[in-house]
Amino acid sequence: MKRKGIGVELLHLHYFRKVAQTGHMSRAARELHISQPALSQTIARLEKELGAPLFDREGRRIRLNAYGEAFLEEVEKALAALEEGKRKVADMAGLERGVISLDATFLPHFPDVMQAFLRLHPDVRFNMSQAPSKKAKEELLASGRIDCCISCSPVELKGCRNEPIKTEHIVLAVPAGHRLAGRGNIRLEEAAEEPFVGFKRDRQFRELTDDLCRSAGFVPRVVCEAEEADVITGLVRSGVGVALLPESLVDGDGALIPLRLDSPDARRTYYLTWREDRYMSKAAAAFRDFVLERHAAACP
Repeated sequence: MKRKGIGVELLHLHYFRKVAQTGHMSRAARELHISQPALSQTIARLEKELGAPLFDREGRRIRLNAYGEAFLEEVEKALAALEEGKRKVADMAGLERGVISLDATFLPHFPDVMQAFLRLHPDVRFNMSQAPSKKAKEELLASGRIDCCISCSPVELKGCRNEPIKTEHIVLAVPAGHRLAGRGNIRLEEAAEEPFVGFKRDRQFRELTDDLCRSAGFVPRVVCEAEEADVITGLVRSGVGVALLPESLVDGDGALIPLRLDSPDARRTYYLTWREDRYMSKAAAAFRDFVLERHAAACP
């Protein structure tokens, strides 16, 4: 007998989205904390109810087919609408202990911004994420899974508003004793033969630094890739290579030397982005306004 009820149906939608995201039934089951047979049965019931297969099976992996892609698009809209409704009800009920869902590319001194906001609103909680790419960040915004994001390029999505909040130089970081360490400024082309340390290729900042090197007339010889800025600065200190980094991440402690670039022009602007066509909770709106006011005060 087919079970009915909105709770079961919503659960089916969440399960379907997780399988679509992972492309693997057993991995999705682990992340959902249920057994793989139970998840497989749920997907099978959903496909039977819809009257069409949603996935193409390829060995142990599964891939959305045309039916599944069309259904996922509507599922994302439905789940986003549900989350938006929950936020509206929470605000109407006067719940001031809000949760702010925020995706933030590493931002200089950003923890200070959060701490200052939390001093004013101690009961608010942040739900943080760090999408590895611009596309992943846009998907989070489009689905409504985050209230806003901070990134180093505008998000080109309908309904999104991008406000610049900070600009800083990108510098070439070299270890103490390096042949260029005594220079305050250089042209990036002067480092063309150096070994580079950089972020992994799926990182948005890596795209920016590769473009800078191409503008200087060379393709960087990357000898080591990492996901965290601390790992990269540590590798530069130890002499593995040089790295292009936001100036605020190069502390100038004597072991790591920042060199500003005369050419090409190398700056990074951070943007605060949110959806103007979607409801924003009181807590998220307060944080957005707080960040924009701090920016205005710092940049009259």
